[in-house]
Amino acid sequence: MILINGEQRDTLEITDRGLHYGDGLFETIEIIQGQPVFLAQHLARLKTGCQVLQIPYPKEALLLDEIHQVSQSVDHGILKLMLTRGSGGRGYRLPESIHTTRLLALYPFPDYPAYYKSEGINSRFCTSRLGLNPMLAGIKHNNRLEQVLARAEWQDEFQEGLMLNLNEHVIEGTMTNVFAVKEGVLYTPEIILSGIKGVLREIILDIAKINSISFKVTPLTQDFILLADELFVTNSVIGIWPVKSLAGKTYTLGSVTQKISHYLAEYKTSEQGSAC
Repeated sequence: MILINGEQRDTLEITDRGLHYGDGLFETIEIIQGQPVFLAQHLARLKTGCQVLQIPYPKEALLLDEIHQVSQSVDHGILKLMLTRGSGGRGYRLPESIHTTRLLALYPFPDYPAYYKSEGINSRFCTSRLGLNPMLAGIKHNNRLEQVLARAEWQDEFQEGLMLNLNEHVIEGTMTNVFAVKEGVLYTPEIILSGIKGVLREIILDIAKINSISFKVTPLTQDFILLADELFVTNSVIGIWPVKSLAGKTYTLGSVTQKISHYLAEYKTSEQGSAC
């Protein structure tokens, strides 16, 4: 099912700025038994992105109603929620009158093997680099060519690639945020000049704080990642995937990763319970 501005159709105006300039934002939301998972957190990030890009945020009641329409009969799937600046004339100048386009599309839940969670994945460092842009860092805007080119670097031998920025700091995976554990302390890269502040990244940092797990948000180098005791990647669809190999280094599924996975499962269960 696809809804565009509340109508069930699959065509978009050819003049939409999301198509011409990537002038918009998106969220990828897991749906379980008709309930969007971590919806409040997704909408909060979407609203922040709208403020940064100066795109009018739709009335939340309208957005929630459309999300319910699309999600209510779904057992397990993915909702992609996209907002664009709508249609405008040729050129970069913002239209005098902005009518935000709302696009909601359902997809099947990806059929990832269960052992990605239990045994871990194989990863690599990408040669493609993330640019530096403090104005756009953190938000999930539609311009994702850096990730597209990075993901084109391999086929099936790896499940994820880690990306560095132009300062040679490890920032994220092509579709994930990254966490490392060294001597019992949880580390994740700061998202100031590059990268996306993932919904699950923020939740895991909250979980660490609540459960007295020591953590640091700081610049991380390639060498630091390779010296870590544990490594895992996250997003709101896959949850937590431990990394078992990266650039010749083998990691074990350590106690901190297991502890955070346990706390996350409890958090997700309580969130779903409160949404019912």
